[in-house]
Amino acid sequence: MEIEWQQIEEVVERALAEDSVWGDVTTQAVIPPELRGKASIVAEASGVLAGAEVARRVFHRVDPSLQFELLIPEGSRVQPGDVIAKVEGKVVSILQAERVALNFLQRLSGIASETRRYVEAIKGLKGRIMDTRKTTPGLRFLEKYAVRVGGGYNHRLHLGNGVLLKDNHLVALRGRGMSLKEVVAQAKQKAPPNVKVEVEAETVEEAQEAAEAGADIVMLDNMGLKEMRQAVKLVRGRALLEASGGITLDNVRQVAETGVDFISVGALTHSAKALGFSLELEG
Repeated sequence: MEIEWQQIEEVVERALAEDSVWGDVTTQAVIPPELRGKASIVAEASGVLAGAEVARRVFHRVDPSLQFELLIPEGSRVQPGDVIAKVEGKVVSILQAERVALNFLQRLSGIASETRRYVEAIKGLKGRIMDTRKTTPGLRFLEKYAVRVGGGYNHRLHLGNGVLLKDNHLVALRGRGMSLKEVVAQAKQKAPPNVKVEVEAETVEEAQEAAEAGADIVMLDNMGLKEMRQAVKLVRGRALLEASGGITLDNVRQVAETGVDFISVGALTHSAKALGFSLELEG
């Protein structure tokens, strides 16, 4: 569950600049610069912890002398009142870093918690829960990391990770008289080596056509359960199948029971509810 730290450092830097942490007029006006103290970071709700190492980076970027002790491992379940970390050092520095560190924690832990709910909902079945590119601009690396912490898998990180022929691509090329088989062949010829070609299909017939055209993966877009089962029966063995669109916690197990290989859920990142944390300074 490694994070791309070189890129994340830039995200942390932007977040700190956005909050103007070194221009904190309140803290600078009333807290003596030499005052030292200890603080606890406390969970306010049940969920899965993610982003603790990012929070550590925030505190250390504000003040390298701060001591940050993580008490609960990343990926662990937390309950209200659990102390997940301790911070010790200059009170001014702790207070300046507080909000940014907690913002990362609550956002990433919310995504990890939501992902874990989906993963547990299909426990015992072969389908994999995957994310999408429906992420917060500038935070994709972190949000996809949180999905992995929650037990899910990453779909394309960006447009260079795989060929995905969606409806608009096909409309544009069919307007030039190209068949799906020709489009897939061209994609395989021009794409970098070892890059998979995935084709979006909205009907069972389109799914079968995509498999026959040589697609590595067929995305069953907004299909009903009956149509998914038919597509799995017709395509199995020729291409991997991904269910996408309209997936919720209420129906995800039924979708997995159709036999699809992957289930992509945009809600993991675009609608996850933040998991609350607070920082409590010792008196």
